[in-house]
Amino acid sequence: MTTATQPRVAAPAPPPRPKKTTQARTRRREAIALVMPSLIPILVLSVAPLVIGIVLAFTDTRLVRHPDFGFAGIDNFVRLGGNTLFWDSLRIGLIWTVGVTILQLAAAMGLALLLNSGLRLQGLTRVLALIPWAMPPVVVAIMWQMIYSANGGPLNAFLGSIGLPDGINWLGDFNTALPAVIVVGVWVGMPQTTVTLLAGLQQIPAELHEAAAVDGAGAWRRFTAVTWPSMRPIVSSITSLNFIWNFNSFSLVYVLTAGGPGGKTMVPVLFVYLEAFKNREIGYAAAMGLVLVVVVVALLALYLRSQFRGDRPEKGR
Repeated sequence: MTTATQPRVAAPAPPPRPKKTTQARTRRREAIALVMPSLIPILVLSVAPLVIGIVLAFTDTRLVRHPDFGFAGIDNFVRLGGNTLFWDSLRIGLIWTVGVTILQLAAAMGLALLLNSGLRLQGLTRVLALIPWAMPPVVVAIMWQMIYSANGGPLNAFLGSIGLPDGINWLGDFNTALPAVIVVGVWVGMPQTTVTLLAGLQQIPAELHEAAAVDGAGAWRRFTAVTWPSMRPIVSSITSLNFIWNFNSFSLVYVLTAGGPGGKTMVPVLFVYLEAFKNREIGYAAAMGLVLVVVVVALLALYLRSQFRGDRPEKGR
């Protein structure tokens, strides 16, 4: 008896891909293609050096003609823990960074409010305010060395003309060197902060100030109730950036004082530079740099958390 064979049933054809999925993948590829030209320099110039620095921090690499290095574990960090000169430079660097950042914000806010008040020749005033930003740091340092000169400098000449002591060695005295360098740092960084704050001030609706004035609020009350709350996100952003830039400042301090007198202006970045290229301890300097990165990230995290804590909605609302 023969059995009839069952005819084979063809497998159902796969459903066509939705057009939305295909379009999303195409857009994703286009986005990646557009981002890659800017992402590659970041990876090469920022991420790769950071990774190399982290690796070097755990080695005993020295800058010699025929380098011979090996894995050192945490020896560099143990050695760094007892280096009082490094921790003194970190303390000086924090004083420098916090002082310059706060004074920059205060001076830039005042100048931005002045430029936003409708002065005559406002365009020329804004251009003049940007001059320090356009000057190279080395030129700025040399110019301020001349201003601070103990022998015939303009600052001492002015003090002598009004009957004050005029023989002060501003950059060579233990008591005045760091404050003098801080003043230069404020002067250099203030224009950039001013431009940012001025842009924020121009975005505040004039109706808010008019309504506050109608309610009888004075200039200070309008600033605290209208201007400052509106500017808070911008202030937090520019302050964070200024903190990073000021902490990593090198050329200005190096040309002005080279860390002197007696290490009173030895900021940590300058200390790391001297350790790497004068003492040729590359691995040890990389460990210092890694510690500085951790310190900056921790301080910024605490600052931003405190700034934006009030902006979070409370639970239960």
